[in-house]
Amino acid sequence: MSSDLPLLVVAAAAIIAAAVDVRTRRVPNVLTGAIALIGVGIAAAGLGRVGVALSVAGCVVGLVLMLPGYLIGATGGGDVKLLASVGTLLGPAPTLRAFVASAIAGGLIALFVAYRRGRFGATVAGTAALMTSAGARIDEIKSAQRDNRFAYAPAIAVGVIVAALT
Repeated sequence: MSSDLPLLVVAAAAIIAAAVDVRTRRVPNVLTGAIALIGVGIAAAGLGRVGVALSVAGCVVGLVLMLPGYLIGATGGGDVKLLASVGTLLGPAPTLRAFVASAIAGGLIALFVAYRRGRFGATVAGTAALMTSAGARIDEIKSAQRDNRFAYAPAIAVGVIVAALT
């Protein structure tokens, strides 16, 4: 990055979004909108590592990568908008890295949450059923009775910070 400003904004935005999501189970539109505006603004001012075109491309990459998870009910809309908005600060390639790192962090968090809820074995079995059915067993994720849901913004925070530092 040409300055530390984008890194500071990425870290602050990700940490704030994670804290809000853990507390309220939502990532507010006002937060993701502000992050996107700040990201494009930093790009337009020439203060980041990407220009406006790559800033917008980072947003699109974040949106495209997270949208399928939302469409099948695995993530919330705020999670989609969070990665898309932070993508304006990162650009397309780092946003892809952030997505991969977020998926790894999310998997680890899911295992920890399942263990804490006394559902580790059931969660691993449900995940195996989902994977071997090529998504046909989406009920393993979506069912409220399965107690599988958790705030995903912390995983995204880990992913975007890792991507910003690499």
